[in-house]
Amino acid sequence: MMTQLKKDFSLSAVVAGFIVLLVGITSSGVLVFQAARSFGLDAQGASSWLGSLCLGMGLVGLVLSLRYRMPVLLAWSTPGAALLAGGLAGVSLAEVTGAFLFSAFLIFVSGITGLFEKIMNRIPMGLASALLGGILLKFCLETFRSIKAQPLLVGTMLLAYLAGKKWKPRLTMLFVLLAGIITAAAIGELQSAQIELAPTTWSFVSPVWSWSVLLSVGVPLFVVTMASQNLPGFAVMRANGFHAPVSTLMSWTGVMNLLTACFGGFAINLAAITAAIAMGSESHQDRDKRYVAGVVSGVLYIIVGLMAGSVTSLFAAFPSEMVIAIAGLALLSTTANCLQSALEDARHKEAAFITFAVAASGVSLLGVGSAFWAITAGALTQFLLGERKSNGAG
Repeated sequence: MMTQLKKDFSLSAVVAGFIVLLVGITSSGVLVFQAARSFGLDAQGASSWLGSLCLGMGLVGLVLSLRYRMPVLLAWSTPGAALLAGGLAGVSLAEVTGAFLFSAFLIFVSGITGLFEKIMNRIPMGLASALLGGILLKFCLETFRSIKAQPLLVGTMLLAYLAGKKWKPRLTMLFVLLAGIITAAAIGELQSAQIELAPTTWSFVSPVWSWSVLLSVGVPLFVVTMASQNLPGFAVMRANGFHAPVSTLMSWTGVMNLLTACFGGFAINLAAITAAIAMGSESHQDRDKRYVAGVVSGVLYIIVGLMAGSVTSLFAAFPSEMVIAIAGLALLSTTANCLQSALEDARHKEAAFITFAVAASGVSLLGVGSAFWAITAGALTQFLLGERKSNGAG
């Protein structure tokens, strides 16, 4: 195993793995701390939440990437963090920990029963690509919007991206990252003095079972995690040609959720945004060697999990526009490929575009994110128009 890993090792995959970590932590890491603090935890207590999430994500991602020779990327549930950070009046830390365990149990059951896999197998590739494209579009748009606030910084990164694409495609994102760091330092936007080292402080919480909290927190946490995170997570894999065993992956994430719940690991699931970075051609031209990015990101997440107290100070050194630009530029090619794949089959064109539009809109209804509503709208459209299109009617 190690011999094969050394053979497949590449600088581009290492860069992709680092960017996965960078985008994953900076995109919603603060939200995890806010969620922890909404239950009265201080910075040390909050580090247990982030640490348990990162450690669980890293371990599962590392093991499964090596096991299946494909980049398996994990993330925490961002909509779940938003649900918790919004404040839950009258709910204690022990009660919400019980809800974490309940949600984890439901995820595990959805894996071992094969229910989630049956749903995934009925989704056409065109709709899966459209779903991913709609989710990624906003990150691409934010990159160009950020030019207004930091024209020199983002403009330099964009030029580095184009230069890399022309002369060294495999190292494109390395050029972008270096251009961002150098430019940010030159214009005084790199706050290196804020960085400090601090290990994770682990805090175990014994769960308390409350039916009202299980229904009001546990069930919604499960629903938003499955609909807004795991569904697009598998869509990313399929859109990039990786066919992982759905039920097995769900079972693994369910087990890790059960193990980390009492330390603040509210929901670990498949990644979508960061997974697209590791699974794209920027990671490696050879699809069979892109699993190295999953291995690298897994190792990095484990390190961060053990040093979660350092995270906010470390990533606070980078200006927000730099992080936005890194994410958006890393996803440009993937987004374009998704649109091409989604619209190339005339039988699915309307359904795919509606899926794309709903996902890109970011609409949220009944506490469930746009990913669920996008695939629902697309499936309904395909059901109503599919026979007409397959018969060649215009």
